[in-house]
Amino acid sequence: MTKLGQWLCGLALLGSAWAALALAPPGLRPPAPYRQALLPLPVYLLVAFGCYSLATVGYRLATFNDCEEAAAELQEHISAARADLRRRGLRF
Repeated sequence: MTKLGQWLCGLALLGSAWAALALAPPGLRPPAPYRQALLPLPVYLLVAFGCYSLATVGYRLATFNDCEEAAAELQEHISAARADLRRRGLRF
């Protein structure tokens, strides 16, 4: 199963559990304090997921590795291309 499938199965499971508790028939309703905490729970989880995503992107960006060998090789290719274009009459 792909990671997307795992996330969707988890969301479906949590969503159905939330719907069963929040939208329960009148005879099976939880007490009022639990319902007050339960109803905005999807919004809280969405905000928590957004914070987690931003933290993950920030961490990956902060620990991104530089590829000095690839940068040097790219500079050599740029120099060779400029020399070839100068030889063909193009001026920079």
